[in-house]
Amino acid sequence: MKIKNISVKHVSVPLIKPFKTALRTATSAEDTVVIIETDDGQVGYGEAPPTGVITGDTNGSIVAAVTENISKLLIGEEIENLEKIMDKLNMSMVRNSSAKAAVDMAVYDLFGKLYKAPVYKLLGGYRNTVETDITVSINEPEEMRDDALRYVANGFTALKLKVGMDIQKDIQRVKAIREAIGYDIKIRIDANQGWQAKEAIRGIRKLEDAGLEIELVEQPVKAWDLDGLKYVTDHVETPIMADESMFSPQDAFKILSMRAADLINIKLMKCGGIHNALKIVAIAEACGVECMLGSMLETKIGITAAAHLAGARKNITRFDLDAPALLAEDPVVGGVEVRSPHLVLSEKPGLGIERIDKLKDI
Repeated sequence: MKIKNISVKHVSVPLIKPFKTALRTATSAEDTVVIIETDDGQVGYGEAPPTGVITGDTNGSIVAAVTENISKLLIGEEIENLEKIMDKLNMSMVRNSSAKAAVDMAVYDLFGKLYKAPVYKLLGGYRNTVETDITVSINEPEEMRDDALRYVANGFTALKLKVGMDIQKDIQRVKAIREAIGYDIKIRIDANQGWQAKEAIRGIRKLEDAGLEIELVEQPVKAWDLDGLKYVTDHVETPIMADESMFSPQDAFKILSMRAADLINIKLMKCGGIHNALKIVAIAEACGVECMLGSMLETKIGITAAAHLAGARKNITRFDLDAPALLAEDPVVGGVEVRSPHLVLSEKPGLGIERIDKLKDI
């Protein structure tokens, strides 16, 4: 099975309601889809959402990376030579992690088809179902409370609350939601780099003193501020998770060597795909640190790839793969089956994606 062609398309999917964080507001998923065709007629799918404020990648840069650099190196390669392909992919250019992730997904899709097995089984096969949390966008406390109640009514047992714009109001947001949903539902909060270190410590301690039972706090400080991240981790009881600080296996090694965070959040778009994510999982497991598998504003293509990784490895213990529940429609036929809050992995070869509707030429 040899790579014959690599092409890119665009897919646009509206959100049910605007997605708001301390970094950005989005009303639709506007993503680049990578399609790899082989000489025996097989097709592999991957996806890259543009998240400029986090990865630095735009649709334009993703398309250019794939068509002008990556494809020239990979066309003609045998899918069975997975390590060789991934070495060429990672060495093709610096950064551009989202473009690399999309190609990585499509290659793993084809790798599964080559060996007639679902990707999660080839990677370890620990579980075939994962339960995701769901994100509550940052808004006024009353609106966030109402959104939280709606998600709980729909069966979600873990909520990730977006905060990070005003720490005093953030505390009000968390209190309003906890009082409304009770204590049987897990609350995770994500500041998206919105706080300063000492400010974060004061705010988290207030949440602790109020008995609000926060499971974890994600990325309280700037991505580059590992000393600040460690300072927060060392001075609060609540577990701290690194997200935007954590892109590569090298980042994981540094963060865990410093004990700068209690948990790490792996996203395929940050690390460059499944191949590098597996390295991060192994580093974390060796350090006794658990991982979350997260996502950006992806369609079911990217979520399916992430879910296969999540299903493969025991040390991935938390799942933030809620994008399908935020989208107004689903253009993907096949792939992971969404039974919110659960994602059920397909037993079909590869990622199990049959086709993607509403693709547009670029």
